Amino acid sequence: MQSDEQAIRQLVATWIGATKAGDTKKVLSLMSDDVVFLVPGQPPMRGKSAFAAAQSGAQMSFDATSEIQEIKVLGDWAYMWTKLAVVATPKDGSKPVKRAGHTLSILHKQAGNWLLVRDANLLAPA
Repeated sequence: MQSDEQAIRQLVATWIGATKAGDTKKVLSLMSDDVVFLVPGQPPMRGKSAFAAAQSGAQMSFDATSEIQEIKVLGDWAYMWTKLAVVATPKDGSKPVKRAGHTLSILHKQAGNWLLVRDANLLAPA
């Protein structure tokens, strides 16, 4: 049986792989319906539909690396702190945008699967 920490690490690996592949449907399966993303200088992005809408309009491909700094599991809830680097490459050939920093995420185990429910993203230009 896979430990909760291993399952959360696998969620991160799956998220990064699906993002790189442009598989928004897979990424959406890794978050709760009421997910909230917090980004400096922007209003909160609430729900899967808002995330999907943002992705559908993105004319970019993404690549990322994530270094998990800490995972703490508390029953069916967990939090995770990561060091994240993202490169967004416009499909029109423009210069890639690089951002890096930390994230703090809250996860909830629902029906046996860990899902992202809240994410505070502190990425800045790299």
